[in-house]
Amino acid sequence: MLDLIILSLHYFICFLIFVAIWRGPKDVDLHSSSTGGAETEPDGLVFIGKEEDIKKSQRITAKVDGREIVVFYHEGKFHALDSRCYRKIFACVISDIDGQACIVCPWHKFKITLETGEGLYEGINPLEPSPTPKWQSKGVKQRIHKLTIDNGNVYVSPPDLSVSFDSDYYAEKYKSGGELAMGK
Repeated sequence: MLDLIILSLHYFICFLIFVAIWRGPKDVDLHSSSTGGAETEPDGLVFIGKEEDIKKSQRITAKVDGREIVVFYHEGKFHALDSRCYRKIFACVISDIDGQACIVCPWHKFKITLETGEGLYEGINPLEPSPTPKWQSKGVKQRIHKLTIDNGNVYVSPPDLSVSFDSDYYAEKYKSGGELAMGK
């Protein structure tokens, strides 16, 4: 009986740890307003935050035209992407893959380059005499947003929706109904 109680307690603690990891640290949305968006400048650029603040925090989330984006500061460069991966929820784990800084989705293990939004996978060419896995591109899957830095302020251009990317599906779904509608 005591063994059953200890085992149950162990599973309960493991469950609590799983929930804490799954929920993870939350980004601070410094630009929420009653409309849920960031400040739009007269030239159409959207103010995201102060350059130094983003450098310190390494990332920030904001809404641009109702779409949640994340701005990363990684190895001396700023990058802006949709905050949802091209499959579902986007988390922030950055890894170096074949010399490129990539986001790695913890659920799907998709690798997405910060620079271009390309999806990467490791594959082999079975026609090679001794095939060895090599990193290859799936093509651009994640929408990348254009950044402008002016007088210590970081701005993002609204997305050009005339070209679509796989991440647009989840960005729109989140915009319409949030995480609950997505069935997390």
